[in-house]
Amino acid sequence: MQHPTLAFLGHDMFESLRRWTGQPLPTAELPLAVTTMAMDQADVRVGLVSAWHGPEGVLIGNDEVAGFVAAHPDRFAGVAAVDLLRPVAAVRELRRAITELGFVALRVVPWLWGLPPDDRRYYPLYAACVELGVPFCTQVGHTGPLRSSEPGRPIPYLDRVALDFPELTIVAGHIGYPWTEEMISLARKYPNVHIDTSAYTVRRYPPELVRYLRADGREKVLWGSNYPMITPMQALSDVDGLELDAPGLDLFLTGNARRVFGLK
Repeated sequence: MQHPTLAFLGHDMFESLRRWTGQPLPTAELPLAVTTMAMDQADVRVGLVSAWHGPEGVLIGNDEVAGFVAAHPDRFAGVAAVDLLRPVAAVRELRRAITELGFVALRVVPWLWGLPPDDRRYYPLYAACVELGVPFCTQVGHTGPLRSSEPGRPIPYLDRVALDFPELTIVAGHIGYPWTEEMISLARKYPNVHIDTSAYTVRRYPPELVRYLRADGREKVLWGSNYPMITPMQALSDVDGLELDAPGLDLFLTGNARRVFGLK
């Protein structure tokens, strides 16, 4: 999830998403209470709040996210973003975010950079994630914003990363559609590869993901919202239709995230 800052919401790349959702742009910065209220409406206890950094610069800074976490340390955990085009500085910033700011993961969105996750510029960050003991979060599948979807193909790009870094924990967000079967095959193949459902309501989960979630994927799939594009309430609507047993539902909504991100 992201706290919806003006710089984030107003970026040109999200014009298509604004058109789909019909959400008007706010005229002033939204208080953090807007986000915690959206979480409360869906009984969401903890949100993983992501920073955003792209080739054009910072959209939501790590220190800004740290401020959100400091305001509600029992409700938020921070996810770092770095400048992928400056690998040495990126590793330093990742270390600072984890060791000084207390963040729990790194997130890089491939379509934002136009670089698939097997590009050499990611590799120092993967090594640092392994050393620091934090997951690498990314996006797979097509892009809603008007950018190329090619960097989101799970095979061959994420497949190569999992081969080269078997100790790296990977959380692939947005399911992977229309390459869902590719993403599921990677989650089955590699113990440290996981899928999260952010950006999808339950009714839009591909049938193959639901089958995987009910069977051998119960410890490999994590629920997510991608707030503010989808509210937690929208993302949880119809969750009973997944027909998961009680342990499976707990893993999907809470247990897997606690384990993967080391949440208390």
